[in-house]
Amino acid sequence: MNTTILIIGACGQIGSELTVKLRQIYGNDNVIASDIRKGTQEFVSTGPFEVVNAMDFNQIEEVVEKYKVDEVYLMAALLSATAEKNPAFAWDLNMNSLFHVLNLAKAEKIKKVFWPSSIAVFGPTTPRIDTPQYTVMEPSTVYGISKQTGERWCEYYHQKYGVDVRSIRYPGLISWTTPPGGGTTDYAVDIYYKALENKAYTCFLSEETALPMMYMDDAIKATISIMQAPADDVKIRSSYNLSAMSFTPKEIAQSIKKQIPEFTIGYEPDFRQAIADSWPASIDDSCARNDWGWKHDFDLEKMTAVMLENLSKK
Repeated sequence: MNTTILIIGACGQIGSELTVKLRQIYGNDNVIASDIRKGTQEFVSTGPFEVVNAMDFNQIEEVVEKYKVDEVYLMAALLSATAEKNPAFAWDLNMNSLFHVLNLAKAEKIKKVFWPSSIAVFGPTTPRIDTPQYTVMEPSTVYGISKQTGERWCEYYHQKYGVDVRSIRYPGLISWTTPPGGGTTDYAVDIYYKALENKAYTCFLSEETALPMMYMDDAIKATISIMQAPADDVKIRSSYNLSAMSFTPKEIAQSIKKQIPEFTIGYEPDFRQAIADSWPASIDDSCARNDWGWKHDFDLEKMTAVMLENLSKK
């Protein structure tokens, strides 16, 4: 495939695994990884790497022109819990980076853009069970506000300028390759580490807090699938609902106890509980399934087995 791809934010939780997968598909030399900091030696040695500040338009444009980039995956962002501690910076990073990439596409310097949204676009007034694609969206977090605004700009640039921008609303993402990164759903990553290290975990959410979740392999699969889909199949240009499973801290603990019987969990909800309470408990992603054939592979039991197996090796 003669497609050249730039990943901005390639060292992050999603970006690191996305880079590996895209290099397998398109070839190492055709996928340029970039981040504000230099990547690990293993990461840099497998293909091109550029240090790029996602908030600097000129730096992005320079790399796009240098490599004749066709597609940009904009993965740089400040996540929910971290963004609450620094609202102004979160807004600047999450919004300006998007404008830079959309404007490059508008100027026809790139052909296609992927930008991730999140279930954080929903708020406390949104229906929490089987949240529909089109519904009330009144986010109560800085992260959610920036993502909802970004969705509107993506659709605007598509309608007004014909920009081929594609997006999915990620649920909580779970992976064994990168440590937790400051998100409200990151308890579902940390709990596996603590189960193996200490046989015990103290959760910052209450035991019955259900949230939509997804194993990282499914998230990467969905990201690449929507980018490879024919343009006519991508009917929603704001962002697609995406789902695989929903569970509570109590349920994930029970799945771990099947593998580690002595595992125990306690609960000390903190400020992240209010964030979680404002988000959906489950998601209706029928539009993604009908439009471009989305289908998940991992449920809770399968994910727990894979997480514990790989982290124990690590």
